[in-house]
Amino acid sequence: MKKYLFILLLICVFFIISCDILRFSAFEVISWTPGDGYHFEPENIIVSLQFSNKPHKESVEKYFSFNGNGNSIKGEYLWEEKNLTFIPQTPLEKNTDYKINLSAEARDLEGISMDEAFIRAFSTRPDANHPVVLSCYPSLYEKINDPEMRVKLEFSLPVTLKSLYESSSFNPSMTGFWSLENNDKSAIFTPSEPWQQNNRYEIIISSSLTDINGRNIRKEFKSIFNTGTDHELPYLLNVSRVTKNGEIIELLPDKNFFGAAELPVENSGWEKEDKILLIFSKPVDSLSVKNLISAENAPGLILESLYRFETDFLFKFEKIPVYNNRFTLKIKPGIRDSAGNVTKNEYVYKVFFNGKFSKPPELAGIRLPLAPQNEENFDPIFISADSLYQIIPITDDNYPSKDIISTWIEIYFITAEGASIDLFSVMENFRIDTSNNVLTFSPRIIKTNNFNFQEPQAGLENLQRVEINGNLINTTNYGIVNFMISSGLKDSLGNRNEKSLIIPAIK
Repeated sequence: MKKYLFILLLICVFFIISCDILRFSAFEVISWTPGDGYHFEPENIIVSLQFSNKPHKESVEKYFSFNGNGNSIKGEYLWEEKNLTFIPQTPLEKNTDYKINLSAEARDLEGISMDEAFIRAFSTRPDANHPVVLSCYPSLYEKINDPEMRVKLEFSLPVTLKSLYESSSFNPSMTGFWSLENNDKSAIFTPSEPWQQNNRYEIIISSSLTDINGRNIRKEFKSIFNTGTDHELPYLLNVSRVTKNGEIIELLPDKNFFGAAELPVENSGWEKEDKILLIFSKPVDSLSVKNLISAENAPGLILESLYRFETDFLFKFEKIPVYNNRFTLKIKPGIRDSAGNVTKNEYVYKVFFNGKFSKPPELAGIRLPLAPQNEENFDPIFISADSLYQIIPITDDNYPSKDIISTWIEIYFITAEGASIDLFSVMENFRIDTSNNVLTFSPRIIKTNNFNFQEPQAGLENLQRVEINGNLINTTNYGIVNFMISSGLKDSLGNRNEKSLIIPAIK
């Protein structure tokens, strides 16, 4: 009895192994071309089948059929080992639905038939396949911190730029431009301004979006992403004066950063080349900085550059402030960073434009001889710039009427530290105006040494002295004499007096 049971067990094992061998030697199509879907170049399509086992050629050819739009297509069979290529008698055409059918009756050389029929379809008709969105960046509900992030969409088929612009939108609205890559299957949106931080955005592609063949995506696509996790408020660290030599001098605020009044503070010594440096705790929007900084009672401010870092802003005046003028520098709240956070405080600074190197040249007084022909005693007269209508004793005795008298006029100038007067601007702007045709003076030579008066006017030894030689013609008339230098007087440091300087006298 045990002997029969053992024999029965061997038979069962053999049967199981045999079934397993048969199962793994099934006859089937393991690959084919051209593949499912739409193919836009029918002249380049190759119809082929690759089998798992060597096929029985006559059997396969008998049970193989190929048709287009339901009509049978005849052709030739090209065999190579396990591969069959079907060559149509006429080229395939556009706008056609094709179907491949191989009945399950087809078998291999061992006589094994297929488990099921092989049926596949493809098309050269554009309507047969519609584009779909394969992926989107940023992905659904992703958090983005980059304010200049670009949106990227991947499509299954090439799309058109025109349709992309017409069918895409953002909520809230966002301006920017689309571009296409990867054979027009990748769409890139580049924003023209930073994404508003700490916000929720929707990307919407309407169902009207079409591919290059005019097929739409049929179903609206929508994705959502969030911007910003930065909630830190920016604030102003300090405001400084930057000199032409690069020295940075921090300004003292008129109020502290909490708005409480302090003792009045005046930042004096401002020079004409000095600039204003603002340093914030984090990068902020330059446009909001420009819009919220002002200098009251001073020329307008121009943002020159980012000074060293994205937190630093350097401003200059559009023209030189008026010397000895006081102005108030204000930085208002509302300056925005890239995450949409804004400054909360107002900052105020009092500034005095009185730098010792920026003082424009001024008149201190004039001196002229009353006896120009007397070499032993010129009998000089000095008229201060502060005097008002001092009498000049020019008479027929010392300046005979209608005679051309060679004489000179000394002018004393107050200049900035280290500056000398520009002689050309003196000659260009100096003149004597009179009423009633009192006298005339014609300048001929200007000099800064070898003066006719050997010693300077007492008390003015440290001022710059200029002598103008010329011809004076006196008359018998009486009236007002104005010694005048019109606006534009300059010094060697480029300082310029925009006012007319006048010393009035009476003859």
